[in-house]
Amino acid sequence: MGKGWKKASMLEASQKKGKIFTKLAREIYIATKLGGPDPEGNPRLKLAIRSAMDVSCPKTTIERAIKKGSGQLDDDTIIEEVLYEGLGPHNVGIMVECLTDNRNRSVSEIRAIFKKNGGQMGDQGSAAWQFDRVALIEGTKVEVSDPEEDAIEVGANEVEKSDEENQYSFYGNPEDLDQIRSQLLERGWDVTTAELYYKPKNVTELNEEQLKEVETLLEALDDNDDSNRIYTTL
Repeated sequence: MGKGWKKASMLEASQKKGKIFTKLAREIYIATKLGGPDPEGNPRLKLAIRSAMDVSCPKTTIERAIKKGSGQLDDDTIIEEVLYEGLGPHNVGIMVECLTDNRNRSVSEIRAIFKKNGGQMGDQGSAAWQFDRVALIEGTKVEVSDPEEDAIEVGANEVEKSDEENQYSFYGNPEDLDQIRSQLLERGWDVTTAELYYKPKNVTELNEEQLKEVETLLEALDDNDDSNRIYTTL
């Protein structure tokens, strides 16, 4: 579901599994609609299916989302990708990507969440300028000798070590997403994420108390049925 902010306990909360499955199904639907139903020819769909399987999403849910996205099911529901920007407490920049079947409902609910939790959305809460739109490709490799060399060879602009062992994040121009992904695969990387990403230009430094205020807002946004990815300047 993307590298954007996620609270650590999300996947451990069994009572929220249904909501997680719904969000994953919407991502599979959108990926299929944009790139076709064949995972081998549609990197976004392949990774969406992988994410769904990682949390034991039912196979029937995955198959139905693919059929729906490819127009094989008679369903009048149309799901769209929409983006909202805002500022959280202490001027933390926040970008919220939603997958929704009702834009009016989404904008109303997201705006209310910002307002209730000390933030603001829209004209008074502009945040897009705080981010660069980039390609993000995350991958692991059993033996990593020189990730910087791999980054240069595949056309990435930047590479950084992730928290997990042998996992790295490669950043590049948005139009180079598939090139970087495919060439990393050729060089023996196991690609776990390949998506367009909002990368903060500068990180907002907060103390522990301030961070809790922002996380309260982020958790409320994450709990919204339509939110799919959340990016912050934290």
